[in-house]
Amino acid sequence: MHPLIELIKKDMVPALGVTEPGCIAFAVAKAKSYLTSKPERVVLSLNSGLYKNAYTCGIPNSSHYGIKYAAAFGLIMADSQKGLQALEGITPDDDRKAEQLIQKDRIIVKLSGISSALYCQATVYSKHEECTVTIEQSHTNITSIRLNGQSIFHNVIQNRQDTTPLIHQYSVKDIWEAVRSFSEEELSFIQKAFDMNMSLFKEGLQSQKTVILHQLYRMNENTIFSKDVQKSASLLCNGAIEARVLGLEAPAMSITGSGAHGITATLPLYAYSVLNHCTNKQLYQATALSYLICMYIKEYSGKLSAFCGCGIAAGTGMACGLVYLQQGNKEQIDHVIRNMASSITGMICDGGNHGCVMKGMAAVDIAFESAQLAMADVSIESVHGINGMSIEDTLKNMGEIADPGMRETEKVIVDILKKK
Repeated sequence: MHPLIELIKKDMVPALGVTEPGCIAFAVAKAKSYLTSKPERVVLSLNSGLYKNAYTCGIPNSSHYGIKYAAAFGLIMADSQKGLQALEGITPDDDRKAEQLIQKDRIIVKLSGISSALYCQATVYSKHEECTVTIEQSHTNITSIRLNGQSIFHNVIQNRQDTTPLIHQYSVKDIWEAVRSFSEEELSFIQKAFDMNMSLFKEGLQSQKTVILHQLYRMNENTIFSKDVQKSASLLCNGAIEARVLGLEAPAMSITGSGAHGITATLPLYAYSVLNHCTNKQLYQATALSYLICMYIKEYSGKLSAFCGCGIAAGTGMACGLVYLQQGNKEQIDHVIRNMASSITGMICDGGNHGCVMKGMAAVDIAFESAQLAMADVSIESVHGINGMSIEDTLKNMGEIADPGMRETEKVIVDILKKK
């Protein structure tokens, strides 16, 4: 198996709701599983990115949202064996129990620091026991478990600066050529992403909560696939994002640890493919390119930073996929990356919330416009702005705008949330 295919396969993970509440619930549930007596309270320590992203996230199948409720459900009912789908199956009785825990101040949340590097430490206490689970780098990557003060599991993690990520060992040309060589059979696993993300969209279509989805549907001639491919793409993408952030009971196929990234990287391409009668092979190859360009940027920006990775990283990947579906060449891929870098780079992430839909709409629209320009061989020249003299430098610059560039922005966003 080609290393890039293996990388995509490893990174594609089903996630119920926004991944940050899922991470919190998973950590709490894992810590709880080691206790032999009834758990009573939780203390959480989160990096700023995790804190911000989970702050007002909807909880699947619950009327509640946010960090404390994610932890409360982790204590009450979450199953750590389900990973990022740990919150599956919340009942009205679970809702009531979670409310009681919150009212009794049994969930304490602390900020570990301002950082784009994912960090979640959950300590669960019973009357005579305690267990601490620490997660770092990715949403289910447990690096430490301590039971009653004794280490029972420890996994040394490598510093990002000490190693070159696999994706950065390839140039954009390498990635482009590899994707073109992949067979339909080799990439057929990507179909699971389309099936899952479309099921989430259809769940949203049946809900009264998804007010933006329904308005986008009306704006698209009251149909899913109209003659307007851009509006159809925006409907699919942002309808699914809305369903996700509001906590509807259906998973998304995540990429780089985010369901919204996974949705943005796939569903606009699916809409284009349906309306332009592309083959499965073309769609799968375009999606592989979309995923890999998203990963390339995210390895610089970090998993959880102050810029909107869904719009900027996944949006740029999606724009590359659109050029690919139009049989664009490598130079036109470079064009579209420079156009995207010159447009929405710097759009903030203020957490996983209803506003993600608006950012998704901006991403879809600018990706289609950037691709249209690129296909006409029109782009912003390398000499301007944050564009690099090589296309790889452009992707690097986009990521570094987020981290270290927007660390102070992250602090301000978190301070604003704390005041609410």
